[in-house]
Amino acid sequence: MGKPAVHINDHTKAGKRDIINVLIDIKSLIKGKVLIANVLPVLTGFLLVLYFTNATLKANLDLFIFTMIGSTLTIAGALIINNWYEVDLDREMTRTKQRPTVTGNFSMNAVLTMGISASVIGLLIMLLTTMEAFIYAFLGWFIYVVLYTFWSKRRYTLNTVIGSVSGAFTPMIGWAAIDSAFHIIPIVLFILLFIWQVPHTFAIAMRRYHEYKAAGVPMLPVVYGFEVTKRQTFIYIVCLFPLPFLMSIMGTTFVVLTTILNIVWIVLGFSGFYMKDDIKWANLNFYYSLAYLNFIFLMLILISWMG
Repeated sequence: MGKPAVHINDHTKAGKRDIINVLIDIKSLIKGKVLIANVLPVLTGFLLVLYFTNATLKANLDLFIFTMIGSTLTIAGALIINNWYEVDLDREMTRTKQRPTVTGNFSMNAVLTMGISASVIGLLIMLLTTMEAFIYAFLGWFIYVVLYTFWSKRRYTLNTVIGSVSGAFTPMIGWAAIDSAFHIIPIVLFILLFIWQVPHTFAIAMRRYHEYKAAGVPMLPVVYGFEVTKRQTFIYIVCLFPLPFLMSIMGTTFVVLTTILNIVWIVLGFSGFYMKDDIKWANLNFYYSLAYLNFIFLMLILISWMG
């Protein structure tokens, strides 16, 4: 009498493992961390516009739900299509060999269908907010999928700059869901995200130099070497320095703390000209860039929430 229970238990465990594996594959397909990193600025933009227009989340709950779901699906769709298109590159890179497109856990047709479906549904939901927010969401999607994934990534070192434009639209999406994003705060955040993504991506390219080289992706360090990449990285980091002063409306504390973050990054970027271990320097820049961006956006969320 006990055996059937054991079999049922085994089947239950197997079923749970299957579900977990599918969820892991989906997380890999939508690049979970990248998705969160792009949705956070959308949330920040939405909360900031509530703060500046003296609106409440409760009164705009429907717009909030449409904006977050719509933008998340649109971004996820773009990332899935990127995975579908770059399956040959992913086979050559250690960090991407476990993606379901490479392992075959999901068929390529299924992945493409998921990517297109998520993109279309996400953009349709964005139409329930404002036309301006929809346009920003579409532009971000178009630049990432068409101009970055399909056109520039395999051809030009400028792929990094082109891809950076896509991600910079995110705070404008959140802001425009309530009010026009022709405002100093979302515009500066657009510039900040655009500039930030370049040294962040350069650091990744240096850390994964051999993988990008094996895959034949013309990242800047692969084509022009580490010294040129370090110089370009330093220039972009310096360009971040004046931005906090354009956001003085956020308060002195924000300006001071962000300026300190910029100074530390400038010093770290400059140290690359003297540090012999290039990969160690790239790792330091990579982790600092993540901490830098998260701290700034969490600080903005806190200011808007407390306000």
